[in-house]
This record gives sequence, structure tokens and C-alpha cells, in this order.
Amino acid sequence: MKKHCVVSLSGGMDSSTLLLRAISEYDSVTAISFDYGQKHRVELERAQSLIDYINGQVHLEEDAKVVNYPHFVNYKQIKLDGLVDLLNSALVEGGDEVPEGHYEQDNMKETVVPNRNKMFSSIVQAVALSIANETGEQTDIALGIHAGDHAIYPDCRQEFRDADDEAFRMGNWDHERVGYFTPYLDTDKYGILQNGEYLCGVLDIEFDEVYKRTNTSYKPIKHYYRPETNAYKWYSDYKSASSVERIEAFLKLGRPDPVEYADESGPVEWKVASEHVNKLLENWNG
Repeated sequence: MKKHCVVSLSGGMDSSTLLLRAISEYDSVTAISFDYGQKHRVELERAQSLIDYINGQVHLEEDAKVVNYPHFVNYKQIKLDGLVDLLNSALVEGGDEVPEGHYEQDNMKETVVPNRNKMFSSIVQAVALSIANETGEQTDIALGIHAGDHAIYPDCRQEFRDADDEAFRMGNWDHERVGYFTPYLDTDKYGILQNGEYLCGVLDIEFDEVYKRTNTSYKPIKHYYRPETNAYKWYSDYKSASSVERIEAFLKLGRPDPVEYADESGPVEWKVASEHVNKLLENWNG
């Protein structure tokens, strides 16, 4: 087992699978999520729920030392939501409507959040170097970048990552103690989900319990099931590009997505969401 790993956990399918991968390969794992005023803030609730589920497998003695399960995740949510009034993107509160369709369409550029990954990486790098300096041991940063990342997101490209790493190493002493863990560089979203299925078996945790605690939708839908008390529940949409790609991966895997879907009229069955995506893909490919 390798020593320490810091995971940037968005609460989506990819980074949640990356978290499982890190747990399976490192002695200690720290996960960090960011609140930057995103409309799909439900992803933070899902990330916390996933951490609670994973850490719920841990049995603690009175002295709080972990027994019988080595994979306790140290988790932090960092609030950057003061930026919401300063950022121009369809993904943040107050921005334009999140577009629907496939990622190849030009209007998907509206979902770019300026310099988002640079802001995140600076904090994650600082945390990783702090752990490395405190322990005197190698610490890796886990990144969920994969072969399916789209050209419309410049800060997902390898050229950006290389330049970002160079700046980090120019600006810090002892930077050699920090490395990177990028297991999905040559893997698409379907391959990541396949790996997640395998990792759930390795870690003896339930696949559906993990993935129902994730959010990929950029347009989550709130439905009030008890309006008189303002009781509501968040559902994933099935038309935004992020949701379409997730549903496509589950279709390829041959199992239903445990996340619940809805549209403006209310909750829908998996069949409705999957048929919509199948039809969209047929039109796109044909």
C-alpha cells in the first residue's frame, strides 16, 4: 500500500469512483470538496452522504482508533461561495440556463467556470504538501481526469495540468514529496464505472449504495413531495449533457442507475430516462 492521497471529490460519478480507487491503494485518504456557488450544490450533499456511508463501515473504540476497517476517509468541504457573484458561468447561481444536449454542441461552452480547476488545484496542492511535510512521507494528489474529458474544458487538458504542476513546483519547497495519481487517463466514463463496480467488490461495499450517493446532473430538479411542510427531494435531470453521458455509461454497463431521475412534471422511471438517452444517441450517431 502507498502512504497518503488527497482526492478532489466533486460528488460526481468519476471522482467518487476515484475515491474508491484511492481507498483501495493508499493507507490514508483525505477528500476535499468545494462549494463555489454551483447550482448543482446537491453534489456536496451526495459527497457527504458517500463519506458517511464509507466511514460507517468503520468500527471505533473509545479511544477513536479505527479497528477492523482501514479505510477511514478524512473529509473537508471548503466554501468558496463568496465567488458566486463574481463568476460568469451557467453552472453558478445567477448564471444563464444550463444548456441541454450533447457535449459536442457549441453552447456547452456556457458550462465552463473560469479557472475553476486552477482554484481547486492550488488548494489541493497546498493540502497535499502540508500532509507530506507533516508526515515526512510521499503524498499523492488523485485526479479524475479521463479520456472522455471534453475539449470545451481547457482546464481538463494535459497541457494545463503540466503547466499547473510546473507552477506548483516553482512556488514551493519540498515539492518532490508530492506526486499525482491519475488512474483513468486512458479510460472513458464507461470504463470508470466498470472499475467502480469492481472496486465495490474489492472493498465489500454495495454498488447501488455508492452510486445513489453521487450526482452528475448539472440541472438537478427539486420536487416537493409534501408541499404543506416544504418537504422536498432532489432528482437528477436526464437531458443535460452531464446526465446523458452518465446514463450512457450505465446503459453500457447493463444495469440501472440507482440515482432517481425527474423532469418538470415529476419523477420518472429509469426506463423513461434511458429511452430518452438512447434516442438522443441514435440521432447523434446516425
